[in-house]
Amino acid sequence: MLLKTFGWSFAVTALGLVAAVFYGGWTGFGIVAILSILEISVSFDNAVVNAGILKKMNAFWQKFFLTVGVLIAVFGMRLVFPVVIVAVSAKIGPIEAVRLALEDKDQYQQLVTDAHPSIAAFGGMFLLMIFLDFIFEDRDIKWLGWLERPLAKLGKVDMLSVCIALIVLLITAMTFATNAHQHGGIHANKTETVLIAGIAGLITYLIVGGLSGYFENKLEEEEEREHEAEEEAKRSGKKVPAVVMAGKAAFFMFLYLEVLDASFSFDGVIGAFAITNDIVLMALGLGIGAMYVRSLTVYLVRQGTLDDYVYLEHGAHYAIGALAVILLVTIQYEIHEVITGLVGIVLIGWSFFSSVQRNRRLAAAEGQDTGSNEKAEVSSGV
Repeated sequence: MLLKTFGWSFAVTALGLVAAVFYGGWTGFGIVAILSILEISVSFDNAVVNAGILKKMNAFWQKFFLTVGVLIAVFGMRLVFPVVIVAVSAKIGPIEAVRLALEDKDQYQQLVTDAHPSIAAFGGMFLLMIFLDFIFEDRDIKWLGWLERPLAKLGKVDMLSVCIALIVLLITAMTFATNAHQHGGIHANKTETVLIAGIAGLITYLIVGGLSGYFENKLEEEEEREHEAEEEAKRSGKKVPAVVMAGKAAFFMFLYLEVLDASFSFDGVIGAFAITNDIVLMALGLGIGAMYVRSLTVYLVRQGTLDDYVYLEHGAHYAIGALAVILLVTIQYEIHEVITGLVGIVLIGWSFFSSVQRNRRLAAAEGQDTGSNEKAEVSSGV
């Protein structure tokens, strides 16, 4: 089971490290290894959240996510994306951006740094919406009940998460503008960029999330109709038609997962520049890490880990909220990627430990009930 799920990740790791040695020697090997660990550590919460969505898909779409989705994640976000953001922000052609990435690494890194405000605003708003929609939803299982119960009541207000997200974006942009003015107005022109990029992130979430939710509801309706048709077929002996909406529903959930992965990868891509500005080594290291995140997602689904450790999804979404705040803060202030990674690990680790404690309490209570029933049976028998 482990080899079947992580086999491709192991293969890509071996090939990536060999390529790193040929390209950059043992120094390149070390850089790629560090970047791989960095990507896994800051994206573990991504795997947990992805698993919560992926478990709704059938085996075909899970495999599609692990194959075609990986190509998008590795080549799209870890190789093409850094080049695209440089080309857009510096208003140069993609070929020129690639030339800078390969020949003038210092200039390329500076251009990426200049593009950081728009990247952070887009990714921060997208992730913030995921967090807000999660905590405002009334759930049967609550991790931090003292916080989640009142928030679930507030969540009954329509469009509350959108309003809060827009307020956060406005405050972020105004704070950025104030700080920029205090520093001589050097970054004053970035305020509009932050607003536009943040709104773009919000719109992207609403469109992709809305479409996936719409088709998911359609799928549930079709499944209910199919069940009714099956019951009717048993009585009449007719053939039951297949569910035609499954493909569309799964496609938009797949699209949602890809945008989600893109938003999660922002901190990894930006953090990678603290280690190297070589685009080849960066793509190799982050690509290896992305493979493990994908495999871990499927592993969590197939093992049913989220069902056994019910607070893991909560911890991951709190980590998403923390990452969203961190991304928005980094528009003006630098935060080390180690802190970003540790925040996610601590929150998920805490939720895992809480899940273990919950399981022990339930097992102990079940044992006490069983013991009481046995005593009652003995007493009645006597």
